Amino acid sequence: MEKRQFKAKRLLHLLWVLPTLLLLTAGILMYIVPAFETADRTPVEDSADWMAKLDDGRMLSEVVLPGTHDSATKNVQLAYFSKCQALTVGEQLEAGFRYLDIRLGADGEKLKLMHGFTNCITSGWPWADALYLDAVLEDCYAFLDAHPTETVVFAVKQEHGDESVETFESLLNAYCEANPDRWLLTDRIPTVGEARGRLVLMRRYADEANLGANSGIPLLWENQSGHEDVNQNIVAEDNGLYTLYVQDRYEYDEGAKWKAFLQGLQSGKTGADEISIHFLSTKGEATYGHPHQYARALNLYLLKIDTLSGWIVVDFANAKLAQHIYQNNF
Repeated sequence: MEKRQFKAKRLLHLLWVLPTLLLLTAGILMYIVPAFETADRTPVEDSADWMAKLDDGRMLSEVVLPGTHDSATKNVQLAYFSKCQALTVGEQLEAGFRYLDIRLGADGEKLKLMHGFTNCITSGWPWADALYLDAVLEDCYAFLDAHPTETVVFAVKQEHGDESVETFESLLNAYCEANPDRWLLTDRIPTVGEARGRLVLMRRYADEANLGANSGIPLLWENQSGHEDVNQNIVAEDNGLYTLYVQDRYEYDEGAKWKAFLQGLQSGKTGADEISIHFLSTKGEATYGHPHQYARALNLYLLKIDTLSGWIVVDFANAKLAQHIYQNNF
């Protein structure tokens, strides 16, 4: 009888211990490991004001622009899979990045930052509050107040939620209308001079609210998922008044992604009516990948290239990467 009782107790103990160990392991993987995936914080002189050297008449599409992918994911739920940056949006701007990849979902009358179905959050703790658009815009406004020669390309995607595109667009427009002097709302590519000191809205959704020029510049392309054919790179998309060339192969492994990036650089075009965007970001072939492992290698490859063009969008950004990109303008 005592033996049976001992075995039963042992079994109950294991039934309690095993789930606890699994939860602890999952927590370490999801949040502890990403907490150590940091950015090189070595400052670069004048990184916050590099656009001051550009001619006012130059088209923004002709500027070699550093950008960040999933810009608000320094702190995010399921961080092992979802974290793509180690700097806040404000820190990215100070480091020299001028293209922000902003993914939003509706929460009542407000918009929050998201990556897929996960919320971007206000700190590294899993239970932290959601990061709302108001906070990100405050950082952008503060940066532009301090550095009026600069601009921020604010590329918005409707990331998650059941609201219609029309509803989503109207919610975003309310933020713009609250601070109209902060935004450059146009449906055409502006010059550097026109863009200085303001956020340039670019939208990855249709103008379902019929806002016209106030809806922002269309930035539309077909989803470039899949890794069955890794010989694909840049695609030309007709965006109305201009042609967009974009390479966003986010399910390629390291070698295929680097090949696509190089081929995209060769094939992309820039001009008064042409924009090229080259994403260096990827999650690999897995359904839920780990962006940091790819960024660690691909960012080093990028630093070895002497000539760059278009808008270069990276994961795990830092000031040295930004400088390496924007110095191609000079």
